[in-house]
Amino acid sequence: MNFLRRRLSDSSFVANLPNGYMTDLQRPDSSTSSPASPAMERRHPQPLAASFSSPGSSLFSSFSSAMKQTSAAPSGLMEPPGPSSPVVQRPRILLVIDDAHTDWAKYFHGKKVNGEIEIRVEQAEFSELNLAAYVTGGCMVDMQVLRNGTKVVRSFKPDFILVRQHAYSMALGEDYRSLVIGLQYGGLPAVNSLYSVYNFCSKPWVFSQLIKIFHSLGPEKFPLVEQTFFPNHKPMERGRTCMGLGKRQWREGNLITDDFLSASA
Repeated sequence: MNFLRRRLSDSSFVANLPNGYMTDLQRPDSSTSSPASPAMERRHPQPLAASFSSPGSSLFSSFSSAMKQTSAAPSGLMEPPGPSSPVVQRPRILLVIDDAHTDWAKYFHGKKVNGEIEIRVEQAEFSELNLAAYVTGGCMVDMQVLRNGTKVVRSFKPDFILVRQHAYSMALGEDYRSLVIGLQYGGLPAVNSLYSVYNFCSKPWVFSQLIKIFHSLGPEKFPLVEQTFFPNHKPMERGRTCMGLGKRQWREGNLITDDFLSASA
């Protein structure tokens, strides 16, 4: 700036300028230019704080103005917000598979999950249930309910299962392993795992697990009653023909014991 002042004060420098180039400097109000003058804006830039505020204050002012406009809106266009109501969670459904001798609803009466969510008990036997299980939709259970002497089918989605009834029996029409598979397919949690429920449908399968413990701990710590397993009746029929061949012998991979021979006789 000092350099420019010295150059402009030099008479020889001003004389060499084109005619009319410095006429504005001779005006009395030449020190103040109009606000719209680009030259003066470039020479005297406004302070940054005077032109706009900081981003935080600008954003806050935008929100404030928006809130003011909302509050200033006509009452006919916007209703004032009412008091917020507490969120009520739906009760959790516990499906108990058991006979009617035990009323499981009274054991869960008044009980709540985490002290907040109520428990609703649905009880039925395997023979009264049917279901449909989906990959993403969970498990939908159909239960037969007796109302006014008429059987009515009611559908619901259980959240938890308690199995207190055998899922398989050799009696006619008492094989409910498909229902256990459907419950497992739907991913429903159970008190006694559905793996154990399905495994206990076969007593020889359970006994095979006991044999593993027998060999691990020994007969002194974990004694077992000796048994013989045949996959079907054919080895038992062959055992009748070998009664005179010896007291204890192997035949086609099946162990024939003295007890079996005496029982066959």
